Amino acid sequence: MDVVVWITAASLAAWLWLLLCQGFFWRTDLRLPPRTEPGSWPDVCVVVPARDEAEVLPDSLPSLLAQDYPGRAEIFLVDDGSSDGTGEVARTLSERFGGLPLTVDSPGEPPAGWTGKLWAVRHGIGLARARDPEFLLLTDADIAHEPDSLRELVAAARTGGLDLVSQMARLRVESVWERLVVPAFVYFFAQLYPFRWIARQGGRTAAAAGGCVLLRAEAAERARIPDAIRQAVIDDVSLARAVKRSGGHIWLGLAERVDSVRPYPRLADLWRMVSRSAYAQLRHNPVVLLATVLGLALVYLVPPAALIAGLALGSAPTALLGGLAWAVMAGTYLPMLRYYRQTLWLAPLLPFTALLYLLMTVDSAVQHYRGRGAAWKGRTYAAPERG
Repeated sequence: MDVVVWITAASLAAWLWLLLCQGFFWRTDLRLPPRTEPGSWPDVCVVVPARDEAEVLPDSLPSLLAQDYPGRAEIFLVDDGSSDGTGEVARTLSERFGGLPLTVDSPGEPPAGWTGKLWAVRHGIGLARARDPEFLLLTDADIAHEPDSLRELVAAARTGGLDLVSQMARLRVESVWERLVVPAFVYFFAQLYPFRWIARQGGRTAAAAGGCVLLRAEAAERARIPDAIRQAVIDDVSLARAVKRSGGHIWLGLAERVDSVRPYPRLADLWRMVSRSAYAQLRHNPVVLLATVLGLALVYLVPPAALIAGLALGSAPTALLGGLAWAVMAGTYLPMLRYYRQTLWLAPLLPFTALLYLLMTVDSAVQHYRGRGAAWKGRTYAAPERG
């Protein structure tokens, strides 16, 4: 039992370190920074890459068309080889709702070395350059914005001198599996990329949420976006890293008025969403994969296992340490559950959710070594060659 006690103590120590020393990742109070309306509103171009999004566009595109923005703004929806009439749906919605001008175009199939989404983004930015905007809003086709979303983003960027302002859209949480898995997805993301560290100029931590990224056009050119990240599967993190490395000031926080309308009703849907890029997050490195699996087991699985084993075998130290670690874990999860307006009784289930993510990550690696790579909308991307 001595070994078990020491392992459990290590798990508790890890949780105390995460609680106090990991950028207070568990707090959910980081929203758009203080801002004032500029004297003159800059031009903005909205770029929306879309592949087979006809189903969600009626719930998202009208919100972009209806943006209450005092300056000049225009939308470029780039149809990335859709087979479901995405472009026609977009045009129909524009005719029905009016609002901001909408251009729908398609770049054709991406050349070798490009992911389809980033090739579409490149095409959209190319179209936008003719308007010479000060800012680009890169947003996904499943993201719905409140009418003041664009003006609030621009005001925050102008006030804070920010080159990139990104909001983590509130994901849908309606099905049982969405309630169990989705808040944990954002919680784990914040644990990997503490939002407070992202905003530090000169710091190494960089990330963005691809569904809502306001990017200064000058910063995009300086960072060679998107050419510099053309092979990235996790494009939002790569984009933020490139902007920050080029001297840009970036910011990421949770959204209050930006929502994803994409449903993930079944566990299989969420599994595909996570596993398609999980191993890419680990840079396709088996050593990092092994360390990740062991780390997840120590941090998330040991506490409940130790509590149960300690009670069953009569080891008070094991049960006490395991219970304390589990309590700290659940406590750090409560703010995210509140943000998603979910029952707080889901907090003790975080070890089970973490086990699901562990299995999704392993499955992502298995798919990679079977030659399937990261899959998205009918396309598969192999790992980029290392230079």
